[in-house]
Amino acid sequence: MDNISVSTTDVRIERHANQLSRQLKLLRDKLFPPLSQKTLRTFSSGEAAQMIGVSDGYLRQLSLDGKGPQPDLAQNGRRSYTLGQINELRHYMAKLKPKDALSYQPWRRPGEKLQTVAVTNFKGGSAKTTTTLYLAQYLALAGYRVLAIDLDPQASLSSMLGVQPEFDLSEGDTLYGAIRYDEGRKPLKEIVRKTYFDGLDLVPGNLELMEFEHETPRALNDRQRPGELFFRRVGVAIAEVEADYDIVVIDCPPQLGYLTLGAVCAATSLLITIHPQMVDVASMSQFLLMTSDLLSVVRKAGGDLQHDFIKYVVTRHEPFDAPQSQIVALLRSLFSDDVLTATILKSTAIADVGLTKQTLYEIEKGQVRRSTYDRALESVNAANGEVLAGIHKAWGRA
Repeated sequence: MDNISVSTTDVRIERHANQLSRQLKLLRDKLFPPLSQKTLRTFSSGEAAQMIGVSDGYLRQLSLDGKGPQPDLAQNGRRSYTLGQINELRHYMAKLKPKDALSYQPWRRPGEKLQTVAVTNFKGGSAKTTTTLYLAQYLALAGYRVLAIDLDPQASLSSMLGVQPEFDLSEGDTLYGAIRYDEGRKPLKEIVRKTYFDGLDLVPGNLELMEFEHETPRALNDRQRPGELFFRRVGVAIAEVEADYDIVVIDCPPQLGYLTLGAVCAATSLLITIHPQMVDVASMSQFLLMTSDLLSVVRKAGGDLQHDFIKYVVTRHEPFDAPQSQIVALLRSLFSDDVLTATILKSTAIADVGLTKQTLYEIEKGQVRRSTYDRALESVNAANGEVLAGIHKAWGRA
C-alpha cells in the first residue's frame, strides 16, 4: 500500500491542527481588518457619562470648554469616546473633585490588598472561561486596573482577548515563563501584554503551560533544587506586578493539577462555576472532595488557604426549566449565601457574539435582538456586581 495514503494518528491530527490554525488566522484577518487585531468600539457620550458618573450635559460642557480628552465628533453632531478617553476623564474628575475621587477612579488605596479572583471548575461546559472574560471586562469598564491570567492550556481566554497562541506567542510568553524551575525563568512584567481593552492587561496561555505539570513532580523529587514550592510560585509571580493592578482574574485549567493548586493558593477569593444539570453537580461533588483532600496537604506544607470569599456561580441557567430550578434550589439550601443570588442566563446573545470572538460589552446594541441583549446583559452585570461587592467588602469599603 502507498505510504502516502496511510498516515499514523499523530500525523493526521497534526495535519488537522495545522489546517484549523490556518483557518482561524484567516478568520481573524477577515473579522478584524486591516491589521488583523481586535479593537473596541467607541462609546456614546451618554454611555460615557453613565460610566464616569456625571451627566451627559456636564460631559458636553467639558468638551465645549476644551477640558479633558476631546471626543470624536460625527457629522450628525454625536460625540463618542474611546474607553481610554473615558479613563482619562475619570482621572480628570478625580483630580478636580478629590473628595469624590474614589467614586470616579475606584483604584485600590494604600492598605487595600491586591484582589486575586480564581475562576475554577474541572468539568468542561460550565462557562468557566466565559465567566472569567465577562468579569475581567466588567471590572475594566468600571475603571479598575485589571490583569487577566490565562492558565488554561487551551487558551480560550487569550483568543477572546485578541491573542492567537499559535501565531502570536513565543517560548516563555505565558505564565510558565515566570514560574518555571530552570534558568529560563523571567519577570512577569516581561510577559504581561496590553490588550485592545484599556485597563485590561493579559498574561496569555498556550500548551506551554503543560510543562509546569510535567516539571513539578521532578522538582519535588529533586531536593537539591532551591526555590519556591510549586503552590507558591503563581503568587510570587503575581506579587512582582502587584503595584500595577487592583484586581487579578485567573482562568484556571479544567483539571485539578499543579497550576490550579498554585492559582488557588495565590487567590484571595474563589469563584466556582456550576451548570445546573445533575451530571454537572455530581461531577462538582467529586471536584470539591478532591480539592479538599489536595488542599489539606498543601495547607500542611505551608500553603496560604485564607480566602476573603468563596462563591458558586450558576451559569448557562434556564430559569423556566423545572429540573434546573430544582438543582439551583438544592444548591441554595446547601450553600446558602455562598451561591451568588444572580445567575448567568443561557442566552443566544452571548453565544452569537462569541462566534465573532466578542462579548456583549463589545458589540453595538443593534447587533442582536434588543430584548435578548438586555436580558443577558442584566444577568451578567448582576453576577459581576455581586463579585465586585465581595471585593469591596474585603477592602473595607461600604
